[in-house]
Amino acid sequence: MTSFRRGAPIRRLLGMTLRVAIVGGGPAGIYAADQLIKSEAAVSLDLIERLPAPFGLVRYGVAPDHPRIKEIIKALQRVIAHPDVRFLGNVDFGVDVKLEELREFYDAVIVATGAMADRDLGIPGEDLDGSHGAADFVSWYDAHPDVPRTWPLQATSVAVLGVGNVALDVARVLAKTGEEMLSTDIPAHVYEGLRDKTITDVHVFARRGPAYAKFSPLELRELAHSPNVDVIVHPEGFEVDDHSMQHIQRNKQSKMVLDTLANWVGREPEGKPHRIHLHFLEQPVEIVEDPARPGTVGALRTERTRLTGDGGVIGTGEVTTWDVQSVYRAVGYRSTPLPGIPFDHAAAVVPNDGGRVLDLAGEPIPGLFVTGWIKRGPVGLIGHTKSDAAETVAHLLAATSAVAPSRRPEDVDAHLAHRGVAVATHESWELLDRHEIALGEAEGRLRIKVGDRGEMLRIGGVAGAE
Repeated sequence: MTSFRRGAPIRRLLGMTLRVAIVGGGPAGIYAADQLIKSEAAVSLDLIERLPAPFGLVRYGVAPDHPRIKEIIKALQRVIAHPDVRFLGNVDFGVDVKLEELREFYDAVIVATGAMADRDLGIPGEDLDGSHGAADFVSWYDAHPDVPRTWPLQATSVAVLGVGNVALDVARVLAKTGEEMLSTDIPAHVYEGLRDKTITDVHVFARRGPAYAKFSPLELRELAHSPNVDVIVHPEGFEVDDHSMQHIQRNKQSKMVLDTLANWVGREPEGKPHRIHLHFLEQPVEIVEDPARPGTVGALRTERTRLTGDGGVIGTGEVTTWDVQSVYRAVGYRSTPLPGIPFDHAAAVVPNDGGRVLDLAGEPIPGLFVTGWIKRGPVGLIGHTKSDAAETVAHLLAATSAVAPSRRPEDVDAHLAHRGVAVATHESWELLDRHEIALGEAEGRLRIKVGDRGEMLRIGGVAGAE
């Protein structure tokens, strides 16, 4: 039974339904939709997503061996199944539909495209073959439909730069065997790549001390759960000063991480076939070319740092060369510009005031809003995304009126059909969802992902799919 908010049916009868386009079908966009349908406004919402499937980074940014994190999809699914929300997948903003066209069809537009590009380190050798952005690798093992189906995993020793949760995900997937990952939702091509990899040692580097590691206690402890991976915390660089102690006293999670790491320092390896090495106070300064293979990674150089007593570090001039054949940069994500929308390239966000997009003069652009990581940068957890959406939607409702009753969903459908866009709907996603679950059940798994865009569309029964 459809549940209407108080006053909404009257506004509908009066033709006062607020039409809003939300560009981006990940958590940020879906939470914005949730805030709108829970408001007192009568709304009609279209979630416009470039991929044929919804949920963004929850589907394509969470490691496959963390299925519990993906439980959030259940809550997101309830939002996109709401009768006031339409999912329009496989629609590429800026290509299939432009901003000026959206502004003709909707009273307001919310941009929620997140952050999927890797931040650069700015060190020599970053562009060598074998130097990878973590986001690209994550997209591969999460079966993103827009990345190649193969990944180069022929190295013996690799380096992971960064100590956030993404860095740990990358290190764990690189170190674990393909058989261990086979219980997850990875499709055959990802399993085959992980099964055939030759990696034995993964070296994770942090420029700061162990008290400032950014990963969560749970992520860290899970490193040691594999029967095939030894976790080695190297004592060199494992330093804690007074400022570090003050930091962990203010931050319970940092204290738990430090306690776990301290228990592992100096622990004898058990002789497992794969190893993850954690190195602190080592700052990457150069990715070195292999003279025997010009244009490819042959080593990594790091400079030992020391604590400065105020939470920072400074280089000591002591340089170490590590024999690694590939490097994974996991130092953060960044958003990318969108056609027709202002962008702050230095901060890698859309300039905004509480979610109201600002023009070059710093004035709000009527009817244009932003939420999520492209609003505030790729920091924080799901709770921050919810509060982002609440702030943005509050400004939208205060500033936007439903002014054109003729703005109908059918107008958008006709426009996309004229463009020849094969639109994936919520019903298409439900077909794909059931198909993936059935694939998993046949092999005793929760799900097996489909990673080919054309196949996803065909399974979803999308009209016009090739």
